[in-house]
Amino acid sequence: MLKILLALLVTLVTAWFILKKFKAQTVLFIGGLILMSATILFGYPILDGKMTTGFAWFDMFKFIEDTFSTRVAGIGLLIMTVGGFAKYMEHIGASRILVHITAHPLSLIKSPYILLAVCYIIGQMLNIVIPSAAGLCVLLMATMYPILISLGISRLSAAGVIATTPCLDLGPASGTAAFAAKTAGLDVTDYFVSEQIPIAIVTMIAIAVSHFFVQRWFDRRDGTEQVEMRFDSKVKSNALPPRYYAILPIIPIALVLVFSKLVISSIKMPVVTAMLISIVVAMLFEIVHTRNLKMVLGSIQVVFDGMGKLFATVVTLIVAGETFAYGLTKIGAIDALIGGAENLGVGAVGITLVMTIIVAAAAVIMGSGNAPFYSFGALVPDIAVKMSILPVAMITPMQMAASIARSASPITAAVVAVAGVAEVSPVDLVKRTAIPMAIALLVSFVMATFF
Repeated sequence: MLKILLALLVTLVTAWFILKKFKAQTVLFIGGLILMSATILFGYPILDGKMTTGFAWFDMFKFIEDTFSTRVAGIGLLIMTVGGFAKYMEHIGASRILVHITAHPLSLIKSPYILLAVCYIIGQMLNIVIPSAAGLCVLLMATMYPILISLGISRLSAAGVIATTPCLDLGPASGTAAFAAKTAGLDVTDYFVSEQIPIAIVTMIAIAVSHFFVQRWFDRRDGTEQVEMRFDSKVKSNALPPRYYAILPIIPIALVLVFSKLVISSIKMPVVTAMLISIVVAMLFEIVHTRNLKMVLGSIQVVFDGMGKLFATVVTLIVAGETFAYGLTKIGAIDALIGGAENLGVGAVGITLVMTIIVAAAAVIMGSGNAPFYSFGALVPDIAVKMSILPVAMITPMQMAASIARSASPITAAVVAVAGVAEVSPVDLVKRTAIPMAIALLVSFVMATFF
């Protein structure tokens, strides 16, 4: 009982410090080390067999070393490469032209609230090839938002829809999707096709429909409802690259999907390989377009800078989260959680619901779904074995919840960025996103758990 109380206390204190804007990685590392230290004092080993250094107090740091080694070479490299590619697409303007081409035909839709629903769907689809939540929102605010405003849609309605476009981390290019697939023991493409797509289709429809009614209700309440569409053809856009650049962000997902079990199974196309190929293709496009070889060759630094930034933020966060999760596991908190769930008779569905709610609540509080998802997602394989369920059945609703809840937090980077451009309060903006995201949480959990 003492171990469980200590684990609960450390968890609450860790959450409090993160809520108070202390560095999440440091707090999670310290929390994990405290839990592992307590485990040693209770007389239990940290590492077993050949993994141990021979001294338990050194084993805590050996665990961190081993985790860094495996994560940097695996999921870390994937996430960093995705980030580098996304930064390069932004640098050469390929992301901007893709959004511009996709957004302009929206003016043909007559109903403003149907248009908002369609905008969400298009933005969510773009998120598959533009995996950066904040990056996608900023791009849409620079291109889609002026068009929506020119059509007479209110600032909060337009901003509310755009802020939710990255609410489902879908596709092989998503870092959390890759982590979920790895945790579930699945290929990332298989996870996308067989697990994410069926859930995402229904959830996207639910979100789009909810935006139609929610934004219209708020506009009526605020006296900003737009009944008829209007379009200003002189809407200005930033300087854009050639239109054919729009295919560049799509190349990685095309390569991964084509060279898979869906089309050509004889050739394997890992996500990192697809990203590297796509970067080379993009640089060739740049050479032909700019005819400045020195500048283009130098632009590769954008990729490396993007990779380095993600190592410093996401990869270290994964390792810190796993350190904390490992401490919780070694001290027996997870066994107690599972035992409590079993005693309550909630079973696999109940424990999955509990984990999903924890991840969602933490995502709203922290303004990021990464920290809670990576922390608690690392526990899934052990819990799944003890509950006699497939890991994918538990990790999928958790992964969906992490990204959905993120869009309902007023301190999320993407929400703050959208609110800043729209010149509205992040709190007012979250009022427009909270209901659609609550519906998305419910629908995604039901789909992932029962269907």
